[in-house]
Order: sequence, then C-alpha cells, then structure tokens
Amino acid sequence: MKLVTAIIKPFKLDDVKSAVEALDIHGMTVSEASGFGRQRGHTEVYRGAEYTVELVPKVRIEIVVDDDRAGDVMDAIVGAAQTGKIGDGKVWSVPVDTVVRVRTGERGAEAHYVDDPPRRGTAKHRSALGSERVRAPSAAVGCHG
Repeated sequence: MKLVTAIIKPFKLDDVKSAVEALDIHGMTVSEASGFGRQRGHTEVYRGAEYTVELVPKVRIEIVVDDDRAGDVMDAIVGAAQTGKIGDGKVWSVPVDTVVRVRTGERGAEAHYVDDPPRRGTAKHRSALGSERVRAPSAAVGCHG
C-alpha cells in the first residue's frame, strides 16, 4: 500500500475530490495547511497598508491506496489541481507498512478495503438481518456501534 499526499490550492479541492471519486476511491483525509515554496508568499494591501503574507493557505489531501493504483491517483490529482501557475502544489507517495482499522482491529488489506457492513436502520441492514427486528440505536442496550 501507498500513502498518496497532495498539497494543493484550496479552491481546487472539489475538482480533485471529483477526480479521485471517478477512480472509485472511497476515502480521503483533508486538512488545512499553510506554507510556501518557490513563491515565497505574497504581498497584500489591507486598509491602505501593504504587508507580506509569508505562509500561503493550502489544502493537504491524504489517500491510502494499493501500490498499483498510486500512479493513477497521483495523475488524477495533478490533472485536477493544475492551473499552470506557480503555487499549484506537490503530490508524492510513500510506502505504508500496515493499516489498522480502529473499530475492529483488522490489519492490512482487510482494514483498508471498504467492505462496510450495512448501516443500521437501512433496508440493506434489515435484509441482512433477515426476519430479525431492527431496533433503533437508542433502544439497543450496551451497543456502542
């Protein structure tokens, strides 16, 4: 597995999200970030006074994918985030040794893939339970989902 990380301009987030979803990727972490690269910040004028903004606002995206999909995900991010102007960002990948799903303790591929059980209260959940009665979460005693 690989962790694909991207630092992009905030206004390109929706485009990148759509491009990644088109690859059938079902999860990403998005964080606010700030920093500078070659652009070294910029100057702005506020109430007649000029000042330097040294750290430029960015968005950080992190996605864990199989090794063979990392290149496609990186290409999709670059294509969607690219404006052709300085400050478009960077995309890189690093190996991931293991992943643990906190809820279940599953490790490795089982923790990574989206094989979610049916959500409580949905038709899919009721059919998965068969004829058992589905109780609302508040009615379940000792259930911590």
